[in-house]
Amino acid sequence: MDKLTLDKARKGSYVTIISLPAGVVKVQLIRLGVTEGTKVYCMERLPGGTVVLQRNRQEIAIGYDLAKKIEITLS
Repeated sequence: MDKLTLDKARKGSYVTIISLPAGVVKVQLIRLGVTEGTKVYCMERLPGGTVVLQRNRQEIAIGYDLAKKIEITLS
């Protein structure tokens, strides 16, 4: 299976996070409830590549550069 990254997620699909980039960004995502193994819903793809995720009625916007570093699988 090819490695997929979050910037490739399609609007309206569920994805499971496989890995997050190390460092401060990982800590911030974990605080928002996005951890490895988490299943999230791709709500929107905004111009410029921003991906809007939904988890437990919380919406999280992730910029294109960060989305390219988050590995996923399709759920």
